[in-house]
Amino acid sequence: MPDETKPEEPLFDVLIPPGVPRTIIAEIAEKFEVNLVERKQHYNFANMQGDEREILAFRGKREVIEQVEKFMIQRLKDFIGEK
Repeated sequence: MPDETKPEEPLFDVLIPPGVPRTIIAEIAEKFEVNLVERKQHYNFANMQGDEREILAFRGKREVIEQVEKFMIQRLKDFIGEK
């Protein structure tokens, strides 16, 4: 009997840069179908050679994550006053 279950669609992450206001993070979490997750990230620059830090990321389907990334960049530009 053939397996009729579809394989799960892969999930993707977009990292949230340190310093993003909580209001923007909350807005994205409410507006888009994503999960807010913690992810370990290795740093290899300046005096952080080999450091590993927990950072936040949004996780979701590729199409949604691409929209989230564009939205987050635009909201950050609006927040700091760039046009």
